[in-house]
Amino acid sequence: MSKTLVNILLSILLLVPAQAIIFNNLILFNVAVPLVFIYVIISLPVTLGTNTSLTLAFITGLAVDIFGDTQGVNALACTLLAFARKPVYHLYMSFDDDLAGMRPSLRTMGYAPYMKYLLTMTLLYCFMVFAIEAFQFHNFSLMLLRIVCSTIFTFVIIYAIDSLSIRQRQREKKL
Repeated sequence: MSKTLVNILLSILLLVPAQAIIFNNLILFNVAVPLVFIYVIISLPVTLGTNTSLTLAFITGLAVDIFGDTQGVNALACTLLAFARKPVYHLYMSFDDDLAGMRPSLRTMGYAPYMKYLLTMTLLYCFMVFAIEAFQFHNFSLMLLRIVCSTIFTFVIIYAIDSLSIRQRQREKKL
């Protein structure tokens, strides 16, 4: 097994239980839920095959569904997010860049492109989850409020996680 696949599996094994135990219980004003486990899908290497990324995303979403008893909502939304990952990445980064094993992060993409990429992916995922969950537009204003607030909450936490991982890598290089 390659080092990249081991890192991805370790991320899944860390973030899925954290989502189930900690983040599913951090609900702000009964509206905003942080969906932090999507960091695994967002940070998959750009060169990873489509089948592999879709499979990993489905398994990750299914694990969250099992722990959270959400009946396939996250599995579907994660699979759709993994499908949209490369086109969204290429909206903000050129095709000419050397992509060999590159993972989208603040360090590899730069500040502005990564912020746009992360916000787009988070908004896309939150929209899919809450639209699938409601499966109707009966209370559209509440659904829109949940999408916006959850997007912001998730964005801030994922950005903090990515910033901390950059600082950790910089410390390791100095040692």
